[in-house]
Amino acid sequence: MKLLVLGGTSNLGRHAVEAARARGHEVTLFNRGRTNPGLFGDVERLRGDRDGGLEALEGRRWDAVLDPSGYLPRQVRASCALLRDAVRHYTFISSINAYAERTRPGLEESDDLAELPADASPEELTGDSYGPLKVLCERDVRSAFGGRAAVVRAGLIFGPHDPSERTGYWPLRVAEGGDVLAPGRPERPIQLVDVRDLAGWLVLLAERGIGGTFNATGPDYTLTMERFLATCREVAGGKARFVWLDEQFLLERKVGPYSELPLWVPERYHMFATVNCSRAFAAGLTIRPLAETVRDAFEWARRLPPVPRQPTYGRVTMPSALSRARERELLQAWRESGVGTA
Repeated sequence: MKLLVLGGTSNLGRHAVEAARARGHEVTLFNRGRTNPGLFGDVERLRGDRDGGLEALEGRRWDAVLDPSGYLPRQVRASCALLRDAVRHYTFISSINAYAERTRPGLEESDDLAELPADASPEELTGDSYGPLKVLCERDVRSAFGGRAAVVRAGLIFGPHDPSERTGYWPLRVAEGGDVLAPGRPERPIQLVDVRDLAGWLVLLAERGIGGTFNATGPDYTLTMERFLATCREVAGGKARFVWLDEQFLLERKVGPYSELPLWVPERYHMFATVNCSRAFAAGLTIRPLAETVRDAFEWARRLPPVPRQPTYGRVTMPSALSRARERELLQAWRESGVGTA
């Protein structure tokens, strides 16, 4: 299979390229050459820009396209128009943020989608517009490719080469030991998907020409925060002691869900913890053991320089994870409140 990847050198894209090459496919990368420019030196590279610089794609043909870098509808629409008659299959990476309802458990692909407010610009990517803009991108992809398109609404992507601190935070913190601030109820469900599992499945969709819309996160069982942290302790070693802080206590002190404390979102937002992924599992998505995911994430993260990483998407900057000083401050306040015990 001849596969075109729009991007392909950051996180999910780079893992998809690795998966495709491992399966013997011929890969072409289209990007600006700014992110990890030395990666995949023996792969064909086409230089260009999704914002008005698509000339390098003209006159070429591929079997399939993987698009993990589409955020603005105008840019996705232009790519689709140029590639509609040049490829067999198009896979677009969307997000579970595409849903309008965030509090109902078990969201399915047919549920209502977020709408861009009338006063919001389709040219400006912000925290509020991210989901609605993904919805508009989805519509442009389906308009161009119909049943030849796979739209994948991904959840939290976890694993090596995560540009944010979400993947490394918990394994590294647990490895340090001592009292570890653990958010919310121990039995609170969480969802995440190993980036390598997701990437390999995207290649499978392209190989088989599977179309449709899919929620894609994991695992394929109910994972709790307690089990996740226990797995981190088993993998990383050490004698971490988890101190579970009530989520209302954290919210009152303006601790940032999903940013300062990765994998924690207030429980009323079921969308981030209980989305229904049965359609993706039926279409071939498989999930590796949690211990393997955590172990590989830990080994990767411990080799990184100890500096905060705050990737920016449009006007959306990922905040840094909880500092040790801030964690100590919160734990002390929790003990002094009389609610928690040391």
